[in-house]
Amino acid sequence: MDTSLYVAMNGAKQVLLAQSVNSHNLANVNTSGFKADLSQFRSMPVYGPGHPSNVYAMAERPGISFESGTLQQTGRELDVSIKGEGWISVQSNDGSEAYTRAGNLRITPDGLLVTSSGMPVIGGGGAISLPESEKMDIGVDGTISILPKGSTATTLSVVDRMKLVNPNLADLEKGSDGLFRLKGGVDADESAEVRLMAGSIESSNVSVVDSMVNMIELARNFDMQVKMMKTVSDNEAASAQLMRIG
Repeated sequence: MDTSLYVAMNGAKQVLLAQSVNSHNLANVNTSGFKADLSQFRSMPVYGPGHPSNVYAMAERPGISFESGTLQQTGRELDVSIKGEGWISVQSNDGSEAYTRAGNLRITPDGLLVTSSGMPVIGGGGAISLPESEKMDIGVDGTISILPKGSTATTLSVVDRMKLVNPNLADLEKGSDGLFRLKGGVDADESAEVRLMAGSIESSNVSVVDSMVNMIELARNFDMQVKMMKTVSDNEAASAQLMRIG
């Protein structure tokens, strides 16, 4: 079979892989703190006996876009965003420590402080558990202060402090759950330089316009590969007809 058919078929497959990455980004355009996955194509020669004369396309994910999303003011006391660099430490489903920029927090009926996706926020002694309160305040350094429910006190009492970290971005990797972890499975050290802004959340850094344009370009590329496969098939059919005539 003509090698060009395999080249076109592989090109169509790689375009579909790139389209899935782009679709995943678009699906999370409204996810707080989401960081877009990057995608690119490159040529990959096929090595084997003889010279690597055949070159195929390969779609790959070279990394993550760590650009900050826009800050949206909500006025909600449980919403926080990070000013500049830094991450909020959370406990993932497997019990390991992970990091996120999603600051739309909530309190479960059991008193656990969790993210919108249900990941417990880590404090000084593990997952943060809060008693019922009349009022709560999250300071710029992650300190959580409350006025206990039914208390006659007039000042807030500190109950815990969120673990805020600022590891090197090159050491972070993104998991299938959208959370970030340090390579090697180690935990990041707490950073006193990370600052929070209460009453606001960070939006996704996905650009809807760029993603839609990319989707159209990938769709056209896929159509081109399919047309190439049909052209090769037509040429083979024509060649077979000529052989029968001879």
